[in-house]
Amino acid sequence: MTFDRTVPDVYLHIGDEIRKRGSGGTYDHVFPGNGEIQGPVPMGGADDVSDAVRCGQQAFPAWRAWKPADRARVLRRLAELMERDTDELARLSVLDNGMTQVMSRPLVEIMTAWTAYYAGWADKIEGRVTSVPAHQRELAYAIPEPYGVVGVILTWNGPVVSVGMKLIPALAAGNTVVLKPSELTPYATEHLMRLVREAGIPEGVVNLVLGGPEAGDALVRHPLVQKVSFTGGPATARRILAACAESLKPAVLELGGKSANLIFPDADVDSAVTTNAGTVCCTLAGQGCAIPTRMLVHRDIYDEVAEKVVAMVSALRCGDPLDPATLVGPVVTRAARDRITGMIERAPGEGATLLAGGGAPRDVPPNGFYVEPTVFGDVDPTSELGQVEVFGPVLSLMRFTTEDEAIEMANATRYGLASYIYTNDLGRVNRLATQLQAGGVYVNGAQPVTGHELPFGGVGISGFGREGGHEGLFEFLRTKAVAVA
Repeated sequence: MTFDRTVPDVYLHIGDEIRKRGSGGTYDHVFPGNGEIQGPVPMGGADDVSDAVRCGQQAFPAWRAWKPADRARVLRRLAELMERDTDELARLSVLDNGMTQVMSRPLVEIMTAWTAYYAGWADKIEGRVTSVPAHQRELAYAIPEPYGVVGVILTWNGPVVSVGMKLIPALAAGNTVVLKPSELTPYATEHLMRLVREAGIPEGVVNLVLGGPEAGDALVRHPLVQKVSFTGGPATARRILAACAESLKPAVLELGGKSANLIFPDADVDSAVTTNAGTVCCTLAGQGCAIPTRMLVHRDIYDEVAEKVVAMVSALRCGDPLDPATLVGPVVTRAARDRITGMIERAPGEGATLLAGGGAPRDVPPNGFYVEPTVFGDVDPTSELGQVEVFGPVLSLMRFTTEDEAIEMANATRYGLASYIYTNDLGRVNRLATQLQAGGVYVNGAQPVTGHELPFGGVGISGFGREGGHEGLFEFLRTKAVAVA
């Protein structure tokens, strides 16, 4: 069956207005699979962002006044529409950033699940009544309130998942939102805006302005934006925080990772290898923030693990993401490819042993942005490869001897998004879970993000704030105290 490569026209969605052009010019969207231009994308500028924020501000009082049950109803309807259009959203996700068809549908299903989950929270937001001990006659209560207009900056590697993690809880809490997707991923979010309208969410409650750094900066700095939620890299996050600091504006930051997977001799080695190697190489061609790119293996099983990792990675099919048999697609841009291959080329000079890959992939479409799945062994934990987020299909193997050594190695980066453990010793799991410096610890194949009931987020330069669970909802609420004498 031939893959439908038709892309939709893309617009800025501001209040009741659909703009064909933005004040930031036009971006020619390139398909990473073959380097060809797919079509123009209107780029929003500061003027468009200002208009969108004002529309959000105007829509906020009425949206906040909606009965919580009514907000829950339209969000459930949105989840139903996402499920109905799963195939189309998955198709557009492939055309957005070159993710494989194997990955695109599960990511849409995750977004749908998160949407249904937070729809269920919309009518369950409660305050609490308390007494004031020094003044027993006072009635005192605390009530959670929405912020107002929230600026949401979506990540390019998984915008549909980011929608479920950010947009939906913000709406459930009663906020209005200005979404800024990346110009690298315009198509799935364009379709999403059509579903927002079809679901019955009022105009102005969700506004979308595609754009680059200019639009992002204008959104963060706008005085009517009360909170910012951003997923991306630490460098951009620092600029966002600097802008937020000018008005003491709060932010939620979900950033990068250098996650470690600790594999012990009593582990199910085959499961550990399949999950770890498959996740690093096949999840968006390694362009995932929480994937376990550092594989810390006990010395007693290191050779066995390394052999099995090499066999698996060498068998992965790298190629055209439009081919349903492809497991490893391209990375997002030519610049990303060149950066990753540069790290691969430098790694042997820092003592790493190339075990698999490392060259140019074969049998891939010409002019695409492909990186061969690559494995390095005996990686120095202090080297570039041991410390810097690659964001590509590159896996690093390291040896450890003792549990304490494994913990020290796992914690020896500035990142702290996720940690993974493979062991059948429950006591070890409990010991490690308290000592690993990460926002989440995942054991024997458990994965982040798929569980919308759990909080997700990092420590260190992996960011702060949480998405998922009731913690993710309350990121978009602030508590007011009321005391009545």
